Amino acid sequence: MLEGIRIIEIEGLGPAPFAAMMLAELGADVIVVHRRTPSDTPRAPGPNLLDRGKRSIALDLKDTDDAKALRALLATADGLIEGFRPGVMERLGFGPEAVHAIRPALVYGRMTGWGQTGPRAHQAGHDLNYIALSGALWGASPPGQPPFTPPTLLGDIGGGALYLVIGMLAGLIRARATGKGTVVDAAIVDGSAHMQALALSLLAPGTPLPPRGKGLLDGPYWSRTYACADGRFISVQCLEPRFHATFLKLLDLEKDPDFAAQFDPESWPHATARLETLFSSRPRDHWAKLFEGTDACVAPVLDPEESAEDPHMSARQTWSRAHGRLEPRAAPRFDNAPPPEPPAPPARGAHSAEILAELGLKPRS
Repeated sequence: MLEGIRIIEIEGLGPAPFAAMMLAELGADVIVVHRRTPSDTPRAPGPNLLDRGKRSIALDLKDTDDAKALRALLATADGLIEGFRPGVMERLGFGPEAVHAIRPALVYGRMTGWGQTGPRAHQAGHDLNYIALSGALWGASPPGQPPFTPPTLLGDIGGGALYLVIGMLAGLIRARATGKGTVVDAAIVDGSAHMQALALSLLAPGTPLPPRGKGLLDGPYWSRTYACADGRFISVQCLEPRFHATFLKLLDLEKDPDFAAQFDPESWPHATARLETLFSSRPRDHWAKLFEGTDACVAPVLDPEESAEDPHMSARQTWSRAHGRLEPRAAPRFDNAPPPEPPAPPARGAHSAEILAELGLKPRS
């Protein structure tokens, strides 16, 4: 889909390389500019999974010759992605103004947690901090329990990387039409706040935000997970009355008065306690089998290894065991194109000589 598009990624952490990986999986020629020596940030040894599908060149941007190589590379590029705090790329001589002087049509993608402006712009932070400030963490647990979400998924990936990808694609379309580049300010606080529009759409205008545990998606007995006898979990979210009726029928509870008022928050705590006792009486797979193939909106909570073996996930070829480890295949899908096996991520600087030769530059000894 993006064949003929070249994206330069300046090595960073988390959402920026994830966004660049997605663009590579969509067919862009993504060249990641790795540091000559790795940073001391803890991560798995060896090539980075998020570099799969990219080419790698190792440069020291404070070195005169290496900076010249990056300028030559940017002259051939359609986009750039960086994930530093505001001002870092400017100090290196590669801020938007300098880069647009080299390539006016380039789309300059900036990935941060707090954004390029605002009182917190220069502060450190991580996924959990960003979604806490944006409001996205607020409903992330049952009432009375500390909010927590799956690490990186809501903030770094949902509110960060995916919004950067959308911004890059929009900028590329505009650049193709006008020849004019743009700067994409993708901030996790903005994206994770924007993601809440769907949940907030459930409230009528002027309606106050309900307390934690009283909303349609964070409080009802029919919208939560339950522990089973084997210590594993089952998820339930039968919001619509017809699905709720199916759920109760399969549990032989359709005539039970404790479950008659589906949308009455005052009835939820007692109904929840009843279901906690019920689900804890049998192992997870018993319940999964009971609800299998129905519209009760119930599914087992699987870890990634279990997910890879699930019949539905297996049929969709969602997971791969490429390169000796479990990896997700690319998403989304396109017609007549089954998801390919993930390519191996390159070693740091693996394509340095090749890329420099393309630019007419000599590799450094």
